[in-house]
Amino acid sequence: MATNTQYDVIIIGGGPAGLTAGMYTARSRFNSLLIEKNMIGGQIVNTEHIENFPGFPDGISGFDLGQLMLKQAEKYGLEVISTEVTGINLDGKQKTVRTGSGDFTAKVVIIAGGLERQKLKVPGEDKFTGKGVSYCATCDAALFRDQPVTIVGGGNGAITEALHLAKFATKVTVIHRRKQLRATPILQERAAAEPRIEFLWDTVVEGIEGGNFVER
Repeated sequence: MATNTQYDVIIIGGGPAGLTAGMYTARSRFNSLLIEKNMIGGQIVNTEHIENFPGFPDGISGFDLGQLMLKQAEKYGLEVISTEVTGINLDGKQKTVRTGSGDFTAKVVIIAGGLERQKLKVPGEDKFTGKGVSYCATCDAALFRDQPVTIVGGGNGAITEALHLAKFATKVTVIHRRKQLRATPILQERAAAEPRIEFLWDTVVEGIEGGNFVER
């Protein structure tokens, strides 16, 4: 919660980069405010199990890691507000960040906005979002228990999601536009060893169709 409107540093984005920046600036005794419109932790909160972050040999959930980062930053005095940035004025010594909760000023603005999920941009995608189209296996896997599921992509994100979904779905089909995955070798090995995962190579999705729910 913001206690005033004037700060030394304003950080936009509450993912790992923004939280790390907030920890360092607050620890250096700069009056710091972090602004995040969604969930603290960024995209990592959608990851069920992170096993390549130093200090956690047995792995840790993305949500728990984000909360630990937040706790560490707040320990040094970082203030956090949940709202959306609607504009920035960087002219002059005092920068202004406009948000849904009012304007805040600071000498320095750090932008750590992160990213949003990449979409296919095909017919039916928007129509069926939340009705069979999902961008977060950790969030929605249980909804697809004992059903066949399709994942589009061949990178680390796609294969990690496929491995998680394989615990719930009857079959997970990974559609990839190339002949080879881009995921790291260890993830490829795990996916190849998972009997519920199969691959559809050299294929692109042209549309998503159905009635009230995705059917094909």
